[in-house]
Amino acid sequence: MTIRNALASVAVSNISAASQWYEQLFGRPADSQPMPELAEWRFERGGWLQVYEQPKMAGKGSVTLAVSDIAEQAEHLDTMGVDTSHRSSSALVNTLMITDPDGNHIAFAQAIDPSLAQ
Repeated sequence: MTIRNALASVAVSNISAASQWYEQLFGRPADSQPMPELAEWRFERGGWLQVYEQPKMAGKGSVTLAVSDIAEQAEHLDTMGVDTSHRSSSALVNTLMITDPDGNHIAFAQAIDPSLAQ
């Protein structure tokens, strides 16, 4: 068996409301909606984020998104009214943690060390 890719997913209470928020977060609509309760965004270097409606699990997820410029990402989040105060830095990576409206944790990470996933 060869694993060819990975998909991250987060459960939300309402797919319509969540899709609108994630569209604003990513600056574009979902790339795919294969089922009424699922929206998917594909990223430049492979990988996908699936946002799916499952109210009992909503808000219990966590995903890390690799970004090229953490400061630019923070500026965008500020325009959305998202709290960008939860940050950390090391010699290897800079991170910014937020939560979506359901409470799922989203980490934005800018790798400084080229050996890290980017």
